[in-house]
Amino acid sequence: MSYSRSNMSSGSRTARRTIEFGRTHVVRPKGKHQATMVWLHGLGDNGSSASQLLESLSLPNIKWICPTAPTRPVAILGGFPCTAWFEVGELSEDGPDDWESLDASAAHIANLLAAEPADVKVGIGGFSMGGAMALYSATCYALGRYGNGSPYPLNLKAVVGLSGWLPGARSLRNKIEGSHEAARRRAASLPILQCHGNSDDVVPYIYGEKSVQCLNSAGFRFLTFKPFDGLGHYTVPREMNEVSNWLTARLGLEGYRS
Repeated sequence: MSYSRSNMSSGSRTARRTIEFGRTHVVRPKGKHQATMVWLHGLGDNGSSASQLLESLSLPNIKWICPTAPTRPVAILGGFPCTAWFEVGELSEDGPDDWESLDASAAHIANLLAAEPADVKVGIGGFSMGGAMALYSATCYALGRYGNGSPYPLNLKAVVGLSGWLPGARSLRNKIEGSHEAARRRAASLPILQCHGNSDDVVPYIYGEKSVQCLNSAGFRFLTFKPFDGLGHYTVPREMNEVSNWLTARLGLEGYRS
């Protein structure tokens, strides 16, 4: 991973801080604009490298929006400042969730999609911590609100998480079950693709597997989990082909060629 010290936002950890996001990169559709996907990078990366990966895909009908996370000290890196969508101290089911930053990042992502034309389908995807953010956004969509209770504005049509995990997994099932019928319907009908390498030594494969189990038990029924044998914590062309084929089918895209 590469770490960037740019765009570091200051502020006390106890006070409500202003969160400054980095630069957003856009990959324009080369064909008819049918869908827009926000794609979220991993810890320490940026929107520019994400956009370069997506530029190479044969998906001419998708517009890709690639934001850059705020730069902040990250506990899992010993307090080293780098781009991160939220604070993470350790990857464990007992670790605390940084709800304030999760909601701020989810709202920033939703704002990037809010101005898209009404006939364009919208979705969210990402890698590693970006994949975690995409899955968190999926739960906000199902519940119809962010963790802080504010309304979630988007009608998501597809969510993709690569080598990621599900923040807030412990409380998700109770939140969905205790919610209204519309939330259960949204959870059941949202297509989600999760891919994970079984040789991942950064976000262990078991976290991807447990995330799928948790989403499934919370009522998310339209789930595809794709393990990749021998894959570490990175993407490879066969995985991105899987993403391309899946998005083409779920979003009803024209003119895809592998």
